[in-house]
Amino acid sequence: MRALIVGCGCRGRELGERLLADGWAVRGTSRREFGVEAIEAVGIEPALADPERPGTLLELVGDVAVVFYLLGSAVGEPEELAAIHGPRLERLLEKLVDTPVRGFVYEGAGSADPELLAGGAEIVRAAGQTWRIPVAVVAAEPDDVPSWSAEIGAAARALLSPAGRE
Repeated sequence: MRALIVGCGCRGRELGERLLADGWAVRGTSRREFGVEAIEAVGIEPALADPERPGTLLELVGDVAVVFYLLGSAVGEPEELAAIHGPRLERLLEKLVDTPVRGFVYEGAGSADPELLAGGAEIVRAAGQTWRIPVAVVAAEPDDVPSWSAEIGAAARALLSPAGRE
């Protein structure tokens, strides 16, 4: 099984390493070349992609089972952050319906504006209901690493279980 980690920073690389240890193939994205190098250094397949341009992400999902959208602590201009947790996220989810992706995990906590994260979580839940995409919203604070790790791992397992796909 392959995972795509969108926003494969420190937490994403840690998640990717755990998934690799569990037998997953893992691809991680960064918007910057130095991030791609850090991803590759831990054994994850790197990809340069920008969540503000959903097409760059869609090019990467042809063989992906689960997408982890780990942008709860993304930094950038306010309008850029509003876009990646709003209309860009919505467009990405609409397009994922026509791909092999069987699950979508959204990081709904972090240092980003709580209202943006709550809005993103609603978009994800609505997509799950509208298009029957199995989704999960991780509400654990990223600073609480054990809780965050446990919740994100449980979300992936639940999405891939037969009950999670119904």
